[in-house]
Amino acid sequence: MGRRAELSRLRTLLRTSRLLTLTGAGGVGKTRLALEFAMGLAGRHGRVDLVELDALHDGAALAQSVAAALAVGERAGQSGAGVLVHAIGDARRLLILDNCEHLAEPCAGLIATLLRGCPRLRILATSREALRVPGETVLRVGELSLPPADAGDDPLVLMRADAVRLFVERASSCSPGFTLHRGNGRTVAEICRRLDGLTLAVELAARRAGTLSPSDILAGLDDQMSQLSLLTGGHRTGPGRHSELAAAIDWSHRLLDPAEQAVFRRLAVLVGGFDMAAARAVCAGGGIAPSRMLGILCALQAKSLIARLSGDGETTRFRQLSTIRAYALERLLASGELHITVRRVLEWLTGLADRAVDEVFPDQAGSPLAVERDNLAAALAGTTVRAGASHPRLLLELARVHYEQEQPSAAHALLTGLLRETGSRSRALGGALPALAARVACQRADLAQALRLGEQAVAMERTRDHPAGLANALDARAAARLCRGEFGAAVEDLRRCLGVVATLGKPQDTAWCTQHLAWALLQAGGELEADILMSRCLPVLREHAPWSRVAAALHTAGAVRLALGHLESAEALFTEVLRIVPGAGFHALYPVEGLALVAAENGDMRRALLLYEASAQARRGLDTVSEAPWRRQVERTVARARTGLPAAAREAAVSGGRRLRGDRLVAYALRTRGEGHRTTTDAVEVVDDRCRLTGREFMVAELVADGLTNRQIAERLGLSPHTVATHLDKVRDKLGLRSRTQIALWVAARTKAG
Repeated sequence: MGRRAELSRLRTLLRTSRLLTLTGAGGVGKTRLALEFAMGLAGRHGRVDLVELDALHDGAALAQSVAAALAVGERAGQSGAGVLVHAIGDARRLLILDNCEHLAEPCAGLIATLLRGCPRLRILATSREALRVPGETVLRVGELSLPPADAGDDPLVLMRADAVRLFVERASSCSPGFTLHRGNGRTVAEICRRLDGLTLAVELAARRAGTLSPSDILAGLDDQMSQLSLLTGGHRTGPGRHSELAAAIDWSHRLLDPAEQAVFRRLAVLVGGFDMAAARAVCAGGGIAPSRMLGILCALQAKSLIARLSGDGETTRFRQLSTIRAYALERLLASGELHITVRRVLEWLTGLADRAVDEVFPDQAGSPLAVERDNLAAALAGTTVRAGASHPRLLLELARVHYEQEQPSAAHALLTGLLRETGSRSRALGGALPALAARVACQRADLAQALRLGEQAVAMERTRDHPAGLANALDARAAARLCRGEFGAAVEDLRRCLGVVATLGKPQDTAWCTQHLAWALLQAGGELEADILMSRCLPVLREHAPWSRVAAALHTAGAVRLALGHLESAEALFTEVLRIVPGAGFHALYPVEGLALVAAENGDMRRALLLYEASAQARRGLDTVSEAPWRRQVERTVARARTGLPAAAREAAVSGGRRLRGDRLVAYALRTRGEGHRTTTDAVEVVDDRCRLTGREFMVAELVADGLTNRQIAERLGLSPHTVATHLDKVRDKLGLRSRTQIALWVAARTKAG
């Protein structure tokens, strides 16, 4: 099912490589892909032979077993490998060696001998790790494609995903009449996502459709401890590892050494993925030194038991597929290490939280635990020991992450429980707890509660000698007052806050508080003072602050300049925001709305309405709203734009705006390339019939063609050598090229062709 791209890639790679190894997790479909590929060769590579090695446990008998499978008899005075070389000779032949991982070393030796002695032989191997034979080309077989998270319940959209198509086909074979419809579409899609698109897991889950509804199947997958027992019942005639997913994973687990097995099972508690630092903190110990972790993780990835997450971040992250993690958790329980491993997770997460202990405005600084949200939630849900002092603090951090990611309901539930506690552990959080709760109440539009909590935070902090805590509490109360329209009171709170922060000797925090005061002054009618304040704080934030704070400050400055009637500088500031925010998420919607306001003030009502409708459509999709003062200003201006346009022009602008999304919206707002396509370096693509490189991958390929080493490329592009190597691996995979010389020739050909 699916795999057309993989089959095409196989045909391309086999023209240039004599040894091609399919790697991937157990159950991903390597064997089936190899067989489908062999069936489609139609004699182009002469005779095709399949040798299945899963039942062979003795590497010493490998050559004899292959000879027997090929019906090659022994010859006096020749070894098993010699007999094979003599029998194959220079004939055109394709040999498929299936499941080499448990015999990787003897397979590598035999393959090297056969390729040296048989010049027209090609070998296709399947293995959960590369064989590391000179000249080997590795093709990683990934999971089946999944429907996007916003696919909804439309069967036509969902059936574009290979995993869903496979589930429906297998389910209908077990339950005649089973079809995908709007009533079960979301559930089937979630089943496939929960199984990470792992081929065997999807098939086994679908076979339960004969006795269980999709909702019951999903409920069974929700319980990790029963997940593997649900995923059984494959074909009786196939290998044992194909009838139960646990058997497929156990096959790989038995090939690990004791240290690798220990790390593998301990990683099961990191449900949200992990980097090297997390693995060292959680999995080291018990005879495993932290210095060994890099080698062990590389070994687990090579054996397809962990997967590297995609992305260009400087820190590489890995994860276990859901079904593999369920097996690892069973191993962890059986080992008796679950309690101590969870305790290590909590200690590691507490250490991450300690990095932000000196933040004056922790709710707006970007939590160091944001990337570990799922790990944090799982650790807190899985621990029954609540007596530790770290538990309420980590709950507060989790609520802070939910607040930052605009998930106020989840944050509110956690904070409500903490606020009910009256013990010393809860009081130790000081005013930080009600201050965050006040901000969350603003997100939930519970404005009376927001002010009560803000006042509680200020009262608590005034009883302590903690200036940073008082500044944060005053800022939170000011936020509540801004939401309530009490602009004068908010200005007074922020003036006091600025006075406190100024004594701390932290220029960036002083600048950030100044920006807040300027925003409040703007709402209160103090545009001139706000403009002066922004001229002081914006240079500091531009130079030192993270992009999120710079974007907020630029937006404030743009709104102030707009209020003063300086439309050109306002447009420049909103445009600058749009150029620094990543992607087209909700951060990009504020400057889009700002540019709509500028367009309206310039008399371009069509552009103003079009930008507003595009932003409103995006906000509905993201389920997010802007702050009340800004929202009211935008809505007043848009109402004026509507009345200023003829009916036909108004309808055209509304319709056009609702069609503008993502990069096209950003391009229109920036007026780039005729308002149709965004022009950015990371959008450059080089396409031929075999591949599609990202802009960064093509830049790496160009620098390889220039003769630079990985370290020199890293210095040129501001990356780590490891990240450059990752990009280079993707270039090799996509182009089917093995050497740097071949990549250089490919770049030269594409450059010459324009």
